[in-house]
Amino acid sequence: MTQTAQIIDGKTVSARLLETIATQTAAMSTPPGLAVILVGDDPASHVYVANKIKACAKAGIRSIEHRLPTTATEGEIANMITTLNTDTSVDGILLQLPLPKGLDSDKLVQMIAPAKDVDGLTIPNIGKLVAGIDGLVPCTPQGSLILIKEVMPDLTGKHAVVIGRSLLFGKPMAQLLLAENATVTTAHSKTSDLAGLCKTADILVAAVGRPKMVKGDWIKKGAIVIDVGINRLEDGKLCGDVDFEEAKNIAGAITPVPGGVGPMTIACLMVNTLKANRSK
Repeated sequence: MTQTAQIIDGKTVSARLLETIATQTAAMSTPPGLAVILVGDDPASHVYVANKIKACAKAGIRSIEHRLPTTATEGEIANMITTLNTDTSVDGILLQLPLPKGLDSDKLVQMIAPAKDVDGLTIPNIGKLVAGIDGLVPCTPQGSLILIKEVMPDLTGKHAVVIGRSLLFGKPMAQLLLAENATVTTAHSKTSDLAGLCKTADILVAAVGRPKMVKGDWIKKGAIVIDVGINRLEDGKLCGDVDFEEAKNIAGAITPVPGGVGPMTIACLMVNTLKANRSK
């Protein structure tokens, strides 16, 4: 009989996290405030922002929306960030990405005050993560680590392979795993024998944006598999970077897509907003 992997339910874990935050914010005289800047009419961005607003309501966090048209200039967005940086009622600032073409998102993100950078993408916060200093950590890696520890609380000595080296996910994920005393290998498109390397991983994290790239025979029996990818197929269905149907028969535990890492990203945005408020 084929053993099926434990499904790591991000919806359940994120709901528990939001409840914990709600308990803490209920005891505060003034709830934390999260400002979201949404530029343009990207449909996926609108869905993400709507989900973030719902999470704010559940967590007892005040949501402040700033919607700008596709025609908004870099200067207009920069002015809005500058205003929010000095607004004492705003604890966290989120610039929803991607921005419309022609806008320098990297430059604008770096304008956000590090103390309000709830996405954890400013250079000071990245530096703190690498140095092992407490700061605001990117939400998706933070959420992924929480899901890994649901299955394996102690990662000491485990071999983790992270496929992907982006500043948004791969690099911070590797740093978080190192901080948990795992032995970490960062893999990418230039890695030799990627499949063979993945098969050595006790913890395999995939974040490459290629549908079902990681096959079942890439996975070590009993490994924890975290699928960060979210891809839309031609039939409209969503899938991850891991071939779930193959992987679930080999992995010890695996996140589904959707319903795995996605809900955790939003919950960790609430965690960061509360943390930013308490760090004032």
